[in-house]
This record gives sequence, C-alpha cells and structure tokens, in this order.
Amino acid sequence: MQRVAVDGDRGSSPPKPRGRRRPVRAPRFSRPRGPSGRGPLERYRRNYRQLKRTWDRPLTAYYLIFGSGLLITVLGLIMVYSASMIKALQLGLSASYFFQKQFLAAAIGAVLLLAAARMPVKLHRALAYPALAATVFLMALVQVPGIGVSINGNQNWISLGGPFMLQPSEFGKLALILWGADLLARKGDKQLLSQWKHLLVPLVPVAFLLLGLIMLGGDMGTAIVLTAILFGLLWVAGAPTRLFAGVLGLAAVVGAVLIKTSPHRMERLACIGATDLGPEGDCWQAVHGIFALASGGWFGSGLGASVEKWGQLPEAHTDFIFAITGEELGLAGTLSVLALFAALGYAGIRVAGRTEDPFVRYAAGGVTTWITAQAVINIGAVLGLLPIAGVPLPLFSYGGSALLPTMFAVGLLIAFAREEPAARAALAMRRPGTGWKRAGLRWKSMRRRDKKRPSGER
Repeated sequence: MQRVAVDGDRGSSPPKPRGRRRPVRAPRFSRPRGPSGRGPLERYRRNYRQLKRTWDRPLTAYYLIFGSGLLITVLGLIMVYSASMIKALQLGLSASYFFQKQFLAAAIGAVLLLAAARMPVKLHRALAYPALAATVFLMALVQVPGIGVSINGNQNWISLGGPFMLQPSEFGKLALILWGADLLARKGDKQLLSQWKHLLVPLVPVAFLLLGLIMLGGDMGTAIVLTAILFGLLWVAGAPTRLFAGVLGLAAVVGAVLIKTSPHRMERLACIGATDLGPEGDCWQAVHGIFALASGGWFGSGLGASVEKWGQLPEAHTDFIFAITGEELGLAGTLSVLALFAALGYAGIRVAGRTEDPFVRYAAGGVTTWITAQAVINIGAVLGLLPIAGVPLPLFSYGGSALLPTMFAVGLLIAFAREEPAARAALAMRRPGTGWKRAGLRWKSMRRRDKKRPSGER
C-alpha cells in the first residue's frame, strides 16, 4: 500500500528554504564594465563627448567673439581708470579724465560694432574702396605742416579740436583688410590667384604705400602690425611657401635697416630681457614693467593699489597697461586676459575655416591676424621678450583711435559668424514667430482647417 506523506511526517524530505539566494559577486576590481559603465574613465569620456558636442555647436564662434570682445573691453575700461588716475591728477585734471574719454570712445565703438554686425557682406565689400581712399588721404594729410601733430617723436596724429585727436594709421589696418579681402576674392572668382603677379599686384604695392606713409611719421610699431596683416592675407590666400618666404625676407631686411639707422630703436632692441636700468636709464620702462608684473604675485595687490603707476612706469595706461594689470590683479588677471584673447583668436580662425565665401575667409583671417599679432607684440614687449614697439593692447589700452576700428573689426567677425548656414538656421529658430513656435501654429491651423472640411473630403 502506498504511503502518503502528511504534514509533520518525519520520514518526508526536509522543505526547501524559501527566499532568493544571493549570487556570489565578483570582486569590485574585476567586475566587467559594459559600454555604459560607471567607471571614472567612462565618466571622463562621457564628459569629453559632451564638451565636444557643446564646442561644435553652430553658435559657438558667435558667442566666443561677442563674449570675449565684450569682456576685454569692459576689463580694459576698468584698468584704464585705475592706471590713468594718477597721471590725470599729476596733469591737474580730474582723476576720471582719461576714463571718460575712453568710455565715450567705447560707446561710439559699440554703435560701430552693432552696425558692422548687422551689415550684410555685400555692404562690407562696398565699403572697401572708399575706406582705403579716405585712409590714404588722411594719412597723407598727417604729413602736412600745421595739420599733423607730433607726439613722442611720431607725427601720426590729426587734431580734431580740443583734447580729441585722430590717428589715421589705426584705420589703415581695417582699410587694408577690407580692400585686400575684396581684391583677393574678386581675383579668386576669376581663378587668377595661382599666378604670382595677380597674387602680389596690386596688394603688395598698396600695402607698401601705407607702410611708407606710416614710416614717414616714425611709427614702426604700427608698420609691423600692418606687415603682419599683409602676411596674414597672403597666407589665407594660399601663397606659395617660396613667395611667402621671399616677402618675409624682404620685410626682415627692410626692418633691420630701419632699426640699425635709428639709435632710439637700437636702444629698445638692447632692452630685450633687461633686468638693469642701464647707465643712463635707457631700459627704465622695460625694467619697471617687469617690476610691476613681479610684484603682483598670484592675485595682485588689489585694484587701484599699483605702485608703479605713481610715476615710475611711463605709459601705464596705454602701452604698458598689461603690466599694471599684472600688478593689481596678479597672475590670475593676466592669464584671464590671455585666455580672452586666445578665445577671440580661435573663434576668428574657426569662422575663416568654416565659411564658403572667399571674402569672409580673407577678411576674418586678416582681422584675426591683426588682433592676435598686435596683442602678442604688446604683451611680448611688457614681458621683456620683444622690443618695445609702442603699440596698444587691442580693446584694452587707452586710445580712441585704436579702439574704434578694432571694435568695428570685432563686429565684422560677429557678422561673419552669423552668416554661417548652420548659425543662421540656429538664430532663425530663436526668433519670435519662427522655428518650432511657427511650426506649431501652422500645425494647429491645419487641424482647424481639417475640422471644417466635409467628412468625406481629404
């Protein structure tokens, strides 16, 4: 007879334990990681991909140009006020005298920047020849006795009445860029840039004309910047290496002759890397610029607390404002300024590299070369790595004649960044009545239209 197991029967098999058994887990260091693992290396890769996607957005160059240009200008206004107040008081003027003039120039420059940013590319090209003709006329007018004004041995100024003066050579940089970009674009459309004579003529002769007018006034620093702009245009236009090296060699020979024949320029050349004032104080400005930077430390002595601006450092609010920035804001302040210029230069190169319009490519390359080269020359002189050339720091130093064309040039870059097809589409999506909102309204109106139709009509 078959035995039936009942509850409580000792002869039956023991019941199985209830509940889930915990699986044996591998050690933490040997646990496999999937494609979406949580390890630190995977987090770094994910953050890198996210940063790359953000960096590659269509409006990145637009925001970089606008943001860096605005921050450099605002910080420059603050440092102009701090660096120039002692100089103004020594001259018997109000402490904010130089700041007020610079603020007025910045306000006018902001209008020019917005106008340039809103102008179409065709209008920029239409301004090329009139701008060049007006600049050559004003630069020639500087050499007329009774009209031109000499400052620090350089006759490059025209008096506008009262305390206002104009330096036409600063506008010559912008005129050369616009005219040169339009000329190269026209020749590129006709497939003429592969020939040396069309690549050099009349671009190089006109550039030499501007250089000659500048050197008549003795301003070699501006001539160096203008030469850098010429090289930038030739480089972006695809000049052969032999041709580029030949023009560069010729410019080096001419520059060496001009420096050798001028005792003042030879003194500046001898002050590169100097740590001693010299027997007659020839390197006074270069050495005190180093003193200002060295005394700033990591975070500076505080805004307005500079010692060198009390008469020790000449041109504290113009050519050597970067030294005062290092003394008052320290290494953190100077590195911030360098980072802003680096961002502006990168954005300019990005605009020039992504556009399909040859005029935009040449103009953006010329503006980027101008701002970057002038910043390198100014900062290199303050650091003692280059001879003192007497050029201001773009958008930063005191000087309305230098600020106005530079802000217009930044507006050019903004306009070119807006003209990229992807950037234009992204901006159109943000306008009221366009983009998704407009698409949503259209979809709703179609639904209403469908409701009014008869049931059998499609």
